[in-house]
Amino acid sequence: MAIDVLFKNGTIVTDFSMYKADVAVTGEKISQIGIGIKPDTKTQVIDCKGKLVLPGAIDAHTHLAMPFGGTISSDDYETGTRSAAAGGTTTVFDFILQDFGETFPDAIKRRDVIAAPQAVVDYSFHLAVKDIENKLLYTMEDAVKMGVPSYKVFMVYDFGVSDGVFYQVLEHSKHIGALIAVHAENSDLVTYLTNKYINEKKTSAWYHYMSRPEFVEGEADERAIQWAKATGAPLYIVHLANKQGMDAVKAARAEGYPIFAETCPQYLNFTKEVYKRPDGLNFVCSPPIKGKDSQVALWDGITDGDVQVVATDHCPFLKSEKKWGAKDFRKIPNGCAGIENMYPYMLSEANKGRITFSKAVEVCSTNVAKIFGLDHKKGAIEVGREADIVVYDKSKRVTIANKDMHGALDHTIWEGVSLKGYPVQTWSRGKLIFKDGKFYGSKGAGKFVACKPIKLKSPDLGSM
Repeated sequence: MAIDVLFKNGTIVTDFSMYKADVAVTGEKISQIGIGIKPDTKTQVIDCKGKLVLPGAIDAHTHLAMPFGGTISSDDYETGTRSAAAGGTTTVFDFILQDFGETFPDAIKRRDVIAAPQAVVDYSFHLAVKDIENKLLYTMEDAVKMGVPSYKVFMVYDFGVSDGVFYQVLEHSKHIGALIAVHAENSDLVTYLTNKYINEKKTSAWYHYMSRPEFVEGEADERAIQWAKATGAPLYIVHLANKQGMDAVKAARAEGYPIFAETCPQYLNFTKEVYKRPDGLNFVCSPPIKGKDSQVALWDGITDGDVQVVATDHCPFLKSEKKWGAKDFRKIPNGCAGIENMYPYMLSEANKGRITFSKAVEVCSTNVAKIFGLDHKKGAIEVGREADIVVYDKSKRVTIANKDMHGALDHTIWEGVSLKGYPVQTWSRGKLIFKDGKFYGSKGAGKFVACKPIKLKSPDLGSM
């Protein structure tokens, strides 16, 4: 078998080990792993001596070109996935918000028409549920057959669902190989607290946090877990940001329930104090960034295995749009950038000793593939999997600056954050798409990746 690309002399990182070996790529897939693999005459050899060879990250949570707050998130499928590639992310999951009266297969088709000609890296979708009336609930299974088996319900916003609809969706999901994710916040409390502070003329970005403090999210996390336990369905909590919810996740998993949690880099690196900064409105996202106790609990959850995924909730808006809410926090479009920063940040924390490199790979790649039905293609350096490969230089020092980013945003909340180590090459299905600060990919090269039906019956991913 001819070898097209050979990664020589590097240290491979898996979700459980690190070892020195060569990685051979034939076409779009990894064809051999071993010591001393010999190149063919036409093989492109990549010398990885002193560097780590990692699976590309999979960002489980993005909102590209998403209408929200009177505008549209600034990164489309081209700029967002280009930015992903520059940070070592080779697959993204984007959310499709179902329209009222729309079947779930029609929602997929509608969105893929936009994504397919733009995406630089591979992509898949989650479906956000708005309407299950008139038998729309039963079109969920048709979407599963199309390779989109994951759904999200919102417990907040004007398109959020009631507890009764949430329960029905959970109940139905376990019969069709679907996984339900939830944005958990108590809508009534958000409304009450928001009105309270506005009436008191407390309108700065700090009061975005005050209107959605820890207990507003924590109570909703507990309620969501209760519905999942009652129906016997697995549940995935997106952007978990609070200690109360983290404790509830730990307790449910200890009881044997298939409850899975995702958190985001912004919750791991910043605390609620950012909302007191002059640029605090740039950090406005929902759920908001919480206090130090919550941050510590999330890091402990990652270490203990009760947080399985780190993803970005990438939903950036321009500074001019953020400033709409300079005197009224309700008008600030909710969302921050992170698609280019997630993997470099988590790997930097590993390089600093906070977690292991294997843990970074686990939460940013391998677990995502396992949970969402992509582990036949993505998420690991293994023979037969697609050659989504990142070369990482542990010695490279980088201070994040928006001028060096590759998306369509005019600022970043990560400005000035120092990283120890950085991805220096990104390969997508055996093709170089980013190297040493330069983008080599092409618009439309990314492919839709169909996911397998989901069968999560316990909290243990190791046996999958």
